[in-house]
Amino acid sequence: MASAIKISYHKRLFLMLLAFSWTLILSFIGFQYLREKQYKSDFLNAQLQMYNCHLLEVVEDGLSYEEYIATHEKPFNDLRISIIALSGAVIYDNMISPDSLDNHRHRPEIETALNDGFGYHIERQSASDGREYFYSATKGKRAIIRTAIPYSSTLRELLKADWDFLGIMIIISSVMSVLAYFATRRLGKTIERLNRFADKAKKGEVFDENEPFPNDELGFISNHIVQLYAQWQQTIRDRDIAYEATLREEQEKMRIKRQLTNNINHELKTPVASIQVCLETLLSGINLSEDKRLELIERCYTNNERLRRLLADVSLITRMEDGSMLISKEKVVLNDILCEIAEELTIMPDEERMTLHTNFNERVILDGNLSLIGSIFRNLTENAIAYSGGRNIYISLIANENKEYHIRFEDDGCGVEEKQLTRLFERFYRIDKGRSRQKGGTGLGLAIVKHAVQFHGGTITASNRPNGGLRFDFVLKK
Repeated sequence: MASAIKISYHKRLFLMLLAFSWTLILSFIGFQYLREKQYKSDFLNAQLQMYNCHLLEVVEDGLSYEEYIATHEKPFNDLRISIIALSGAVIYDNMISPDSLDNHRHRPEIETALNDGFGYHIERQSASDGREYFYSATKGKRAIIRTAIPYSSTLRELLKADWDFLGIMIIISSVMSVLAYFATRRLGKTIERLNRFADKAKKGEVFDENEPFPNDELGFISNHIVQLYAQWQQTIRDRDIAYEATLREEQEKMRIKRQLTNNINHELKTPVASIQVCLETLLSGINLSEDKRLELIERCYTNNERLRRLLADVSLITRMEDGSMLISKEKVVLNDILCEIAEELTIMPDEERMTLHTNFNERVILDGNLSLIGSIFRNLTENAIAYSGGRNIYISLIANENKEYHIRFEDDGCGVEEKQLTRLFERFYRIDKGRSRQKGGTGLGLAIVKHAVQFHGGTITASNRPNGGLRFDFVLKK
């Protein structure tokens, strides 16, 4: 079965408007045609009625109506004049002998004149001579005057409607139809675009038509609907992106935690195994010298201290990752923290001591966590002492901007290889693993520094100084 042909909304709207308009126009033209024909008939009747009235006055006054008819000008040539008694008998007829005429009481124009005082009838065939006439009758006190004009080409032309007016109306109507076509086409296109938009919205697809809707009320509403849909789609996309980012972040956290767990297990093995060997030796009952016993106990203490620092660092990183909203903030003065670190350096052994040089020409105050900010500078300092091999540390305030501080931490040590700079902040990453364990490092110091800087809204980068040593540039939000 063939599917029905689908007509576009524009065509359906245009055809409905065209049918309605032409029905209205044709009705008006028909009404105007009949009205104009009636007007011309009334006008013709008025002329005849005027003549009838004059003739009726002659008859009523008892004057010679035949002389009046013969001497006075008639409104039309070939005018048939009849004088009829109120009973319907024909008294006079200027064209036919009254004796041959029957009673006219039941003629339409005579009946109307008897009832209303005057009447007329259009294009009725005479029973007397078989010709068609336009009849007009006027009632007097004693008689009825009836005049009749035979239908000729001249009379038909007179009574014919003005087709020039009708032609102008048809031309105007045709022009209006053309204008209606373009108006409905514009409206139809808007409706069709809205229909396509609704279909795409139903399927959840993007409405990618860039052409704006027309600059009218429907266009404004359509543009507004499309904009709302686009905003809703953008919100959905942003939600999905945020969800995917959160999912990736959670997966990354899980990966990091698994890696952290594996690294912790690896880092715990050495000190735990060392402690176990020392304790087994002490508990075995072997006869040991006092110096040997003290050495084993000190080794247990050193490895235990290493375990304590490792657990403390892991706890700090976990707290920054999982409970950053619970970490309190207060007004912190960086100058005071640097003074404390300088004092701590003065009491260190000569072989580990480094000289701290600060270049802070103003008080640096920010809203942060005192413990975490202290861990940034202390971990960088301990890292420099343990691995740089230098003698001086330089901490400078590079810039004090509207919302952040730019700070630089440097040492004059040996620096690191360029390929290792990008991995310095990884957890448990060591340039020299054996040396790091000998120094008692946990491998988490620089990772703590990075997390603490990020907690305070900043970033940190590492580079080698041109004259030797390692440089850390970082930003802290005020």
